[in-house]
Amino acid sequence: MRKLETEVLVIGGGATGAGVVQDAALRGFKSILVEKRDLTHGTTGRYHGLLHSGGRYVTKDPKAATECIEENIILRRIMPHCLEDTGGFFVTTPWDDPDYADLFAENCAKASVPCEEISISQMLKEEPHLNPDISRCFRVPDGSADSFLATQCVAESARQHGAQILNYHEVLRLIRNGDQIVGAVCHDLVKDEEVAIYADLVINAAGAWAGRIAGTADIEVNVRAGKGTMVAAAYRIINTVVNRCKMPADGDIIVPIHTVSVIGTTDVDVPDPEKFAIEPWEVKLMLQEADKIVPGFSQMRMLRAWGGVRPLYQETKVADTRDVTRAYTLLDHETRDGVTGMITITGGKWTTYRQMAEVTVNRVCEKFGVERPTRTHEEVLPHLFSSGHEDPKGYHYLGSRLTRAETNKEYGNFICECELATREDVEASIIEGDAKTFDDVRRDVRLGMGPCQGGFCTYRVTGMLHDLRQQPIEQTNVALRDFLQERWKGVLPILWGSQLKQQRLDELIYMSVLNADHLPGETASRLGPAMYEPGTEEEVPATAHV
Repeated sequence: MRKLETEVLVIGGGATGAGVVQDAALRGFKSILVEKRDLTHGTTGRYHGLLHSGGRYVTKDPKAATECIEENIILRRIMPHCLEDTGGFFVTTPWDDPDYADLFAENCAKASVPCEEISISQMLKEEPHLNPDISRCFRVPDGSADSFLATQCVAESARQHGAQILNYHEVLRLIRNGDQIVGAVCHDLVKDEEVAIYADLVINAAGAWAGRIAGTADIEVNVRAGKGTMVAAAYRIINTVVNRCKMPADGDIIVPIHTVSVIGTTDVDVPDPEKFAIEPWEVKLMLQEADKIVPGFSQMRMLRAWGGVRPLYQETKVADTRDVTRAYTLLDHETRDGVTGMITITGGKWTTYRQMAEVTVNRVCEKFGVERPTRTHEEVLPHLFSSGHEDPKGYHYLGSRLTRAETNKEYGNFICECELATREDVEASIIEGDAKTFDDVRRDVRLGMGPCQGGFCTYRVTGMLHDLRQQPIEQTNVALRDFLQERWKGVLPILWGSQLKQQRLDELIYMSVLNADHLPGETASRLGPAMYEPGTEEEVPATAHV
């Protein structure tokens, strides 16, 4: 078995894990991060893309609201190229309690969340598709975030400071020696071999999978997987994040991100973060609630539905849980369980990932008996792939890729016309980004994320991958089939109207013309997608928090 040694081993390649390994590397610790798939494969890559102002939590969880606005300011400084400065509205629709609006404004002030009430005429001037029966509107500094790009940039910063990022390394078990965790055994999915990584300290940042990781060493960490389903319309209907002005609930927010508008989200307990369905009632509820914000939303072309699992920590032990905040939790297993060599960071939100990492690495310093202050609040993240065309303040904007194409005269150079991803973008992902799958390329450059859902770019990137990698044709073919399945899994729950016609065309291209299901090679690979379970529930189940 191949063996590696390090000071800090971070398990989990979402925003939190990437933030932890970056902070640890910047503070001079020898660090390795392992992720069972690509970065952001889990919850980080499956949320609605909101940069929180804190407005959603000013009443329910004011401490979390304050954390959000503090981190909002920092993230705008260190990663503006990964953010879109959309601004946010909190609106009172005819279905909302009108008395909540004054309480919301009052609590925003208490939590230091900037909040300004604007007239309905001004609201409709800026966002004419909003419901004209909205009675009140408040402006807050929400934004939208490209969590794929942001996490890649954080990981690249970690690499530049000496960290190793090992994607497709699935943790099989923690290595426990008596009452000490000394590392983990991983399965390298690409090479199909086991790797033992020994570490002075293991940081469990596996999100909804954190309980499973801890359980391999007989340590109980109770993390509830709360599934949230989202639906994306194929249009940029609004340019401002719009929240309902009420306590957080299902389907109460629409986020404009890149070329789509995302309505979210549900909250359903699921027993397994890997196996769940996108249920018909969830899609129906999202569209019904979206109509209350943007009349006619449900009649527009739906592009895709997906689900992510929130890591919701529930403490079962009373000894030193080290509750950092009500939003996220740091568990020191030495004081909590009598087991040295591991700490767990869980819960939280994407917007607070950096703060969570800072708190975690502060504890690492305590464990190692050193004083090394964080620098992540000052370190501007590197630019990757096609993220280098922003507005004067450095933010991403919707027309950035078109601007680049017109400036560089790249009109005949697109691999993905829907998202304006060029040949150079895809080559950079495959070569510099070392993409292992087409889905990795998707996360890097948004390949196949437009209305055709990969219909006209997948065969192009197949040829590019084969030419660049010079790999066996069977390996290229299975990569093609994996990606077709990955795109299919998200369109199946919304397969009607225009998107049904599109998928029929895609089927004719790949199954009839290109004969993709009969090409040489395996049907699927170890790196292929985990498909959603079949959706069967038409009505809201008892496990849903509606």
